[in-house]
Amino acid sequence: MAASGDGESPTLESNPKAQEAQNKATVGLLYKALAHGQTETVAGLLASDLEYWFHGPPRCQHMMRVLTGESAGRNEFAFEPRSVTAIGDDSVIAEGWEGAQAYWVHVWSVKDGVITQFREYFNTWLTVWDLRPWEVNGHVSDALWQSQPRDLYSRSLPGLMLAI
Repeated sequence: MAASGDGESPTLESNPKAQEAQNKATVGLLYKALAHGQTETVAGLLASDLEYWFHGPPRCQHMMRVLTGESAGRNEFAFEPRSVTAIGDDSVIAEGWEGAQAYWVHVWSVKDGVITQFREYFNTWLTVWDLRPWEVNGHVSDALWQSQPRDLYSRSLPGLMLAI
């Protein structure tokens, strides 16, 4: 990375795109470690006081069962994100689906390379809004991200709005 004008190297805090890329890589590493059963890597990526929030049917709390080890070795659900998007300096959104049975969105908060918060939404159409004006492709918009499930039009999903 090039040095800044004051003789110091820029930090991730002064380079939002670099911070977004690092956060996205952290979440990508988590999914990869989960897929390969690398529990030590998973534990190293999660804060010991991880904050967890879930919206959906209780039987669909698959990721929490994976993270706590409750479903270890049972391969009850495979999380393979279809898209991963970093938003701002601390949020990463991943979404995926398993046919028409399951559609999920995960919102991860990352600080200094450690995941501090996890919000899971199951079988819900999600729109993420920032309460501050946000520029997207040269246009000011409040909507930052919206679910894009492949089979949305063949079934109905309840809608939720998440403000960050």
